[in-house]
Amino acid sequence: MSAPVKTIAIVAGEASGDLLGSHLMIALKQAMPAVRFIGIGGPKMQSAGMDVLFPMEKLAVNGYIEVLRHYRELSGIRRQLRERFIAEPPDLFVGIDAPDFNLDLELALKQRGIPTVHYVSPSIWAWRGERIHKIKQAVSHILALFPFEEPLYQQAGVPVTYVGHPLADMLPEFPNREEMREQMRIQPKSAKVFALLPGSRQGEVRRLAGTYVETARLILQKIPDAQFLVPLASRETRTIFENEIWRQEAHQLPITLLFGHSHDAMIAADGVLVASGTATLEAALLKRPMVITYKLSPLTYWIAKRKQYLPYVGLPNILAGKFVVPEILQDDATPENLAQALLNLINSKSAVAELEQVFGAMHQTLRQDTGQKAAAAILPYLA
Repeated sequence: MSAPVKTIAIVAGEASGDLLGSHLMIALKQAMPAVRFIGIGGPKMQSAGMDVLFPMEKLAVNGYIEVLRHYRELSGIRRQLRERFIAEPPDLFVGIDAPDFNLDLELALKQRGIPTVHYVSPSIWAWRGERIHKIKQAVSHILALFPFEEPLYQQAGVPVTYVGHPLADMLPEFPNREEMREQMRIQPKSAKVFALLPGSRQGEVRRLAGTYVETARLILQKIPDAQFLVPLASRETRTIFENEIWRQEAHQLPITLLFGHSHDAMIAADGVLVASGTATLEAALLKRPMVITYKLSPLTYWIAKRKQYLPYVGLPNILAGKFVVPEILQDDATPENLAQALLNLINSKSAVAELEQVFGAMHQTLRQDTGQKAAAAILPYLA
């Protein structure tokens, strides 16, 4: 007799969660072929076989003010999911990141006896540490991406497994810049190349596009053969950036807009200007010198600043436990400051060599075969 089909509900809120979810789904299917997945996910999770109940874009909202603006819609989606999963209980619920959305859902489901796994620790080490009490109530098990997170949960008595980061499994340990430039037909070979990553959400790109274009203009004044690669995640974000180029009458600048291909752009680059988030970790794993920047709405920034425990926001600095790359945020993120910081960094051979060493060690620590490790931690809940 064939094994009964197990149902796993998964909710991911953005591209990084879609990646984690797809790796997990593939690993779970290998271990347990009789499994089906339903919930919220992006294209990667859909192609791994998820039955999508709502489009993932609905959840990709960041910042207090932005969340308040979408609060009604988000709580409506969460209510519908809760009602559905209580009426037809899955064998397991996995919330991937999106803690403000997922933890309340996990709490309601766990109270009704459905095991809940939260994949990606909320950043309790950076701010809102009191959330660990809610996590303990809402979550049967935490899957942590970073090694320093595991002891925090062990101390609080929350079952936890450190699984590493899938990007460390995916990205090459020794990226080949020359080969990538050839592939991307970048001429001349001696040109200085900059990758500009303004984020994956529309709000991020709106806030940063103007600054990025102006920064490119200033770098070009100092390095006349500089070239700029701008990978954009969607048609909408590409349009926002394109409009900014036309608004500034900057269409003569050597800026190449790419659909995706962010890893290729970073591998080809001498230096990276990157909006805070997962892309900062990607740049670190690709061993690239970077300047991290970010702009939030003024009120959101003020609230976040008051709640922050650490002096840094970028993942490379958090993982290193010190400032290894510059962070230039909010009002300080002027084109002048960003251009100067990037030029200082790429012109210092010793700084670049030191960064490559730090980032190499980081890569080793985070490479854990994440999908398999996460699946192994989850399987006991499906027995």
